[in-house]
Amino acid sequence: MSEKSSSSGSDEDVDPESGQPVEFGGVLSKWTNYIHGWQDRWVVLKNNTLSYYKSEDEREYGCRGSLCLSKAVITPHEFDECRFDISVNDSVWYLRAEDPEHRLQWIESIEVHKFPSPSLSRCCDLRACGRLLTRLQAESGYGSETSLRRHGSMLSLTSAASALSSTSTSSFKKGHRLREKLAEMETFRDILCRQVDTLQKYFDSCADAVSKDEFQRDKEEDEDEFPATTRPDGEHNHNNNGSKEKLFAPASPKGMNGIDFKGEAITFKATTAGILSTLSHCIELMVKREDSWQKRLDKELDKRRRIEDAYKMTLNELKKKSHYGGPDYEEGPNSLINEDEFFDAVEAALDRQDKIEEQCHSEKVRIHRLAQVPTGDAFSTIGTHRFASKSRSYSSSLSLSELVSASDDIHRFSYQVEEMVQNHMTYSLQDVGGDANWQLVIEEGEMKVYRREVEENGIVLDPLKATHAVKGVTGHEVCHYFWDTDFRMDWETTIENYNVVETLSDNAIIVYQTHKRVWPASQRDVLYLSAIRKLLATNENDPDTWLVCNFSVDHDGAPPTNRCVRAKINVAMICQTLVSPPEGDKEISRDNILCKITYVANVNPGGWAPASVLRAVAKREYPKFLKRFTSYVQEKTSGKTILF
Repeated sequence: MSEKSSSSGSDEDVDPESGQPVEFGGVLSKWTNYIHGWQDRWVVLKNNTLSYYKSEDEREYGCRGSLCLSKAVITPHEFDECRFDISVNDSVWYLRAEDPEHRLQWIESIEVHKFPSPSLSRCCDLRACGRLLTRLQAESGYGSETSLRRHGSMLSLTSAASALSSTSTSSFKKGHRLREKLAEMETFRDILCRQVDTLQKYFDSCADAVSKDEFQRDKEEDEDEFPATTRPDGEHNHNNNGSKEKLFAPASPKGMNGIDFKGEAITFKATTAGILSTLSHCIELMVKREDSWQKRLDKELDKRRRIEDAYKMTLNELKKKSHYGGPDYEEGPNSLINEDEFFDAVEAALDRQDKIEEQCHSEKVRIHRLAQVPTGDAFSTIGTHRFASKSRSYSSSLSLSELVSASDDIHRFSYQVEEMVQNHMTYSLQDVGGDANWQLVIEEGEMKVYRREVEENGIVLDPLKATHAVKGVTGHEVCHYFWDTDFRMDWETTIENYNVVETLSDNAIIVYQTHKRVWPASQRDVLYLSAIRKLLATNENDPDTWLVCNFSVDHDGAPPTNRCVRAKINVAMICQTLVSPPEGDKEISRDNILCKITYVANVNPGGWAPASVLRAVAKREYPKFLKRFTSYVQEKTSGKTILF
């Protein structure tokens, strides 16, 4: 899951001529599928497109997949600081960087390529807005001469009267009546402004006339002391009775300054009436439109609720189907898969493996593959080890400290083997029939499987014990085929590959093996010491015992990796051979022998698999393993010399 630091660009490199980001590339771990998991891929970011290749050297052969980033959604993972997901519609890429800093660099680079030119984007937005405004203006009619022309007074009044009489719901539904009334309101406003100016002029004229009349009256009062004189124009200031004469000639029918005050008053009244009517009509239309808007709003809200419900349902379906098998659904502390779905997926995967094994068995195609060497020292091949004889000049090639260390390892492993053998002989052969702590989970003929439920820190550590009786084979033969790695892949169907890390002696080896992955469970590997022993009976009436014990150890040549969960095991196969005397002088045949098998297993699977799933799988697989293995031994020994 590492990322190489090499890249062909950075998130700040921009082409000075085009303003576009230059190419950016590097190695990211990409989730392929639940079988192969995370794989290193060469990822390239260029021209708003994210592409990946199997390696940098294979770019010339074309990319294996690409995503357009225009509508991509980038989601940093909530728990994994090195992981981020890129989704475009139903397509999702799960990617992991080397560290959080590289993840941030990739996310920023993708964002830069996703929006390459802000200035260009703004120009496009402005042009789009301009086109939208032009279209709206053309549809609404605003800005045209016909909608904004100014009408005369009589035309406006006639329009208002006809509009009041022709108001209908159909015109409202067409959406034009309100705009027409607003245009009429604008025309009425202009007419009213002109009429107010006219009336203001008339009132100003009246005010001037009153001022002149008062001035003339004051002047006549001053002239009362003098006799009356005849004016040249024949007008008199006072008659003989002392009454005032008219100061001005009689006004014309048009009024002062040619203003028809009565006509203007009627027009002003009609204009204000038209405005009030139009306002009332606008209010009526607004009320009707408000009801329509409310109905549309309720309809849109209901539509939105339906879309949200459909989105949630689709999202749940996608979680179960489209992205089922992604890294978020594999075994882990934050897995999105529930316990029932976990069990169903494991059971389905085991069923598929059983069908494949049946087909391979029928076609007799069992292929032995050596395990890949984990990071560290190379494994020793079978037959060589660091405790080999001096004839190989081994001691001359080692320093004194290395010889001391090798000697310490010899004593340490020898002590562990002896301790395990004694523990199994003491406790594993004890009868569990009357022990209430042991539960009988399977009973098929001579085979019985017992289990004792034990959990530690939430991890299932159930000890398992099985007893079986197999005719026609000896304990030596059963233990031989169980211990010898040359036959391991012939009967063990759960192993993906294996290798002998080190051969300690003729009857003790250290083995590293990886087991086939059963999705959504993580893949497991095991590093264990395997030893085979023959234990002589202390009583001449008791049979000898053959034993194979496999228990986990640590070794520098096979350190734990982050691709597998390291399981811990303590397993023993204990066999005793019972011989029934043949009739007469006949030789002992396979019909006269019976092998009593006691198989015990203490396994710490590690990881985060649910307890119920682990127990169900153990209940299913252990009896199948025991029957498959014993049948294999019977098949291999049939017709051969008995090996006591």
